[in-house]
Amino acid sequence: MNTIYQQTVNKLVSFEGVGLHSGKISKVKILQGKDNEGIVFKRVDLKNNNLIKANFKNVTSAKLCTTLGNSSGHKVSTVEHLLAAFYIVGIDNAIVEINNEEMPIMDGSSKEFVQLLTSSGIKVLNKKRKYLKILNKIELEDEKGKNISIEPNNFSFEVDFKLNYENKIIGNQQNKINFLDDNLEQVYSSRTFCLFQDIEKIKKCGFAKGGSLDNAIVVDQKKILNKDGLRNKKEFVNHKILDLAGDFLLSGYRIFGKVNCFKGGHLFSNKFLKKMLKSEESYVLIEMTDIESTKKSDTSQSIKIAVNA
Repeated sequence: MNTIYQQTVNKLVSFEGVGLHSGKISKVKILQGKDNEGIVFKRVDLKNNNLIKANFKNVTSAKLCTTLGNSSGHKVSTVEHLLAAFYIVGIDNAIVEINNEEMPIMDGSSKEFVQLLTSSGIKVLNKKRKYLKILNKIELEDEKGKNISIEPNNFSFEVDFKLNYENKIIGNQQNKINFLDDNLEQVYSSRTFCLFQDIEKIKKCGFAKGGSLDNAIVVDQKKILNKDGLRNKKEFVNHKILDLAGDFLLSGYRIFGKVNCFKGGHLFSNKFLKKMLKSEESYVLIEMTDIESTKKSDTSQSIKIAVNA
C-alpha cells in the first residue's frame, strides 16, 4: 500500500440516494483531484460560488451530522461517512459533485462508498503526502463529562472510543481500532443509529425526513427494531469511530497519534480539531521519507507548518 504519495480516484465514481435528514434524492459524482487540492464538494445545482472545501474551518453545523459551508452560505451536509471512506481507502484529493444540499445516506454506513472507491481503483499522484504527527498530549473535556484526547503514538492512527448510554441495548461499549494495522470492515460497515423514542423529536426539528430501517439502526428500550439486528457486536461504538475518522479528515491531514474519546460526537470532534491545530507546539507535519529516517536515527527532518485555526 502506498503511504508516501498523495492519491485520488482512478476513474469516475457515481451514485445516488436519499438524504437522511432532507429526504431529497441526491446524485453524486466523484472525480479525480489534483495534488494538494484536498477534498472539494461542488454543488452542481448552483451556478456561482459552488465550491465547498472539506476543512474543519468550514463546519457550519454539527447537529446530528457534519455540515460544511462556504462564504456564500452554500452548504453540503452529512459528509462524514464519505470522508471516512476516503480516509480508509486512502484518498487525499477528489472533487465531489453533488446536485443537492445533502450527501446520500446509502445504508447508514460507509460500506457502499468503500466498495465504490475500491472498484474505481487508486491513482497515485506526484506530490508526497504530509502527515500530522502528535508530539504532546492534547485534551478537551466539557461540563457534561465528554472527553477527547490525543497523544503520541509512533506512526499509526489509533482510536479508543467509549460509549455510555442509559439505554440497555446500547449500554456501555468500547472498542480500540488501529487504522493502519486492523481490518476495518466492521468499522466501515457499521450503521448510524438512534433511539425510537427520539424519532418524533428529531423530525419536529426538521431532521430525519429520509430516515428508515434501511439506513439506520433503531433501538427501543427492549430490542433492536431492524429485522436482521446488528452487523457486528460492537456496531454502535464502531459507527462512532467511523464518524470520528471522517470528522478528523477535516484537519486536512492523516494523523499519527492515539485518540481516546468518551461520549464524543460531531460537534465535540470539531471543537477538538480547532484546539489541536492551535496547539502548534504539540505537532509537526512530516512526509513519509521523514518517517523512515526517524525510525532509523530518531531524528526526523520534518518541517513544522503553522495552521491558523
